[in-house]
Amino acid sequence: MDHRPQAWGRPRDDVYGAYDASYMNTNLPNQHTQSPIVTGTSVVAMKFKDGVVMAADNLASYGSLARFTDVKRLRTFADTSVIGFGGDVSDMQYLDRHLTELGIDEAYQSDVGGHNLNARNLHKYLSKLLYHRRSKFDPLWNHLLVAGMDEDDKPFLAAADLLGTTFTSPSLSTGFGSMLAQPIMRKYVPDEASVENITKEKAVEVIKECMKVLFYRDARSMDKYSLAIVTKDGVELSENKLENQSWAFADRIKGYGTQTV
Repeated sequence: MDHRPQAWGRPRDDVYGAYDASYMNTNLPNQHTQSPIVTGTSVVAMKFKDGVVMAADNLASYGSLARFTDVKRLRTFADTSVIGFGGDVSDMQYLDRHLTELGIDEAYQSDVGGHNLNARNLHKYLSKLLYHRRSKFDPLWNHLLVAGMDEDDKPFLAAADLLGTTFTSPSLSTGFGSMLAQPIMRKYVPDEASVENITKEKAVEVIKECMKVLFYRDARSMDKYSLAIVTKDGVELSENKLENQSWAFADRIKGYGTQTV
């Protein structure tokens, strides 16, 4: 049906007032988080022989504006797993509330049956949730990393994106970290067999180096970040860690602005 006034003889606006098309708005499809506004950048994670190290900075950008500088993007679950969130912050907050409720339910059930969700179970649950929302055309605009221990007390690290796509690797990252941090981590853990040669101290050192590179090279990052270490003994989460910054190398970069070679 053609709803334009000209098609069915609508009287003149100067006599009867302007045509009101507001009723047509109810015929439009729902549009929810189709264009994220406040977003977080990279999450980086790497396995070592006894667990997993994960880090994410505390910046949430409003478009290209570094607006919120105290947003924690690492969440612990039942002191057995850590979830790192990249992407939309409002969807991250929704998932955080959802995981809090899930954790309470699991705590009640574990008292009865003695079972807890490990990292592999949690990753499977989140991937199915993301795929369900994608199938409803209302996706959660996040890229998640899930770290912890599996049912055999082996280090577990896997990713899930807004389409529900999942994959696992000895080292993973989101955002610009996929290009800037992954090459650094893959030098140390190119495959699963190499994980046995990496100590906790070395893994933390590599992750800190990745966060330094991201701070210098990614315009949507900052020098304050959270770092989590997951082992079979639990989760060790450190927030508001500050990367020592030095721009002394900048005077050696030529060819930009008013500098001459």
